[in-house]
Amino acid sequence: MPISKQIKYSLRMRDALYLILLFTLFSIPVLSQTTQPNIIFILADDLGYGDLENYGQSFIETPNLNELAENGISFLNHYSGSTVCAPSRATLMTGMHTGHSPIRGNREKFPEGQFPLPDTSITIAKLLTETGYKTGLIGKWGLGYPYSTGDPVWQGFDNFFGYNCQRRAHHYFPRKLWDNQEITKEYGGRYSHSIFTDKALEFIEEKAENPFFLYLAYTIPHAKLQIPKNKTTHYKEKLKQDKNLSKLGLRNRNSVVKYVSMVTMMDEDIGRIVDKLDSLHLLENTIIFFSSDNGPHSEGGLNPTILNSSGSLRGKKRDLYEGGIRVPLIVSWKGKIPSNSTSEHVSAFWDFFPTITDLLNISNPKSIDGISYLPTLLDTGKQKEHDFLYWEFHGRGGKQAVLHNNWKIVVNKVNSSNPQIELYNLSTDPAESKDLSDQNVEVLKKMKNIMRSAHKENPVFRFKFER
Repeated sequence: MPISKQIKYSLRMRDALYLILLFTLFSIPVLSQTTQPNIIFILADDLGYGDLENYGQSFIETPNLNELAENGISFLNHYSGSTVCAPSRATLMTGMHTGHSPIRGNREKFPEGQFPLPDTSITIAKLLTETGYKTGLIGKWGLGYPYSTGDPVWQGFDNFFGYNCQRRAHHYFPRKLWDNQEITKEYGGRYSHSIFTDKALEFIEEKAENPFFLYLAYTIPHAKLQIPKNKTTHYKEKLKQDKNLSKLGLRNRNSVVKYVSMVTMMDEDIGRIVDKLDSLHLLENTIIFFSSDNGPHSEGGLNPTILNSSGSLRGKKRDLYEGGIRVPLIVSWKGKIPSNSTSEHVSAFWDFFPTITDLLNISNPKSIDGISYLPTLLDTGKQKEHDFLYWEFHGRGGKQAVLHNNWKIVVNKVNSSNPQIELYNLSTDPAESKDLSDQNVEVLKKMKNIMRSAHKENPVFRFKFER
């Protein structure tokens, strides 16, 4: 074949191959992201075990969280990391319980912030960043004052927007918020919860092409009971129709209306987040967790017993009784988690870290105390159980607790020379109404030994008496 004809033939073949390649590329569905699942952890602030409809609440309406539960699993024996904000959130981020975690109480820094996580901390956000995830924290932090080693931008978050300081998060109409390490006053006067939801929706849309981890740390229904006026109408009318609640005094009536309206508003906004994921076709590749950082509070004039916020459990925020540390956990993953399921598996905040590493098949740091509950989520394989759960709290005179084989030891006034030691059998007495310490000497001895072994001394968070 003459050279000129060979060239023409080669050009025609090149053009044909080029057209085939173009046709192939445009025929393949464009994937919006990798197969690594998106992870969203939504954390309510001071929401009680009994505050949601699917956990027994009869007055507050939470249809979107109901739907999340119907499309996933509800844990009935899930525990927060502590009974107050900062140490609880530290266990979530580090996978360590409060006997090992670097943060074991709310230790304030002035003018703004709390005692920081050290720079050596391995947080789940750091690990996910290294794995290629885009990470965002929106809402409340409380684990390190601005520019400290605990600043969220140094603890693995590419994007941070919200309250660095949990004291300032008591107010829902802030003058300023943090945008990474810059102060913004652009949103001054707006309701912070609404801002956080809008920012969460923006984050999801912006990161839709990449695997992402969104830690949405809402402040509702914590501290001051503040709510936009237009959000309370429904519950004012509902309260009038409820025979028990209609008899409340004015102060209690107002606080109840605000509290339930705040929880309802949070529920509505969680619905907006799910709708956004659905519209972007991300639901089947997104695992959503919802929980609360501790039991219900009694701040802002609210009496949590009015709404049965702890359910049938004893105690509230700042207690290590069940009502102070047992919290809802709902996990939803469309098509992956069996729908409308419940689990009696005993789990805690420090299990979130290894659950995620198990999900992604990456190694855990040796420091963590958690156990993956992925087998329970996916209903596959054998679920490993905790030998015990341990808590310590460095406020209110010091407190410790251990849960082991349905036995629960609670020690109050740890910092006194005469601590108050109580023992309960949760299998027969979930309300912790009958102290059995005098009748079960051997069990009590074993529980004390577990407590001693679980507690590692910390130079910042120290008990007066190390027993």
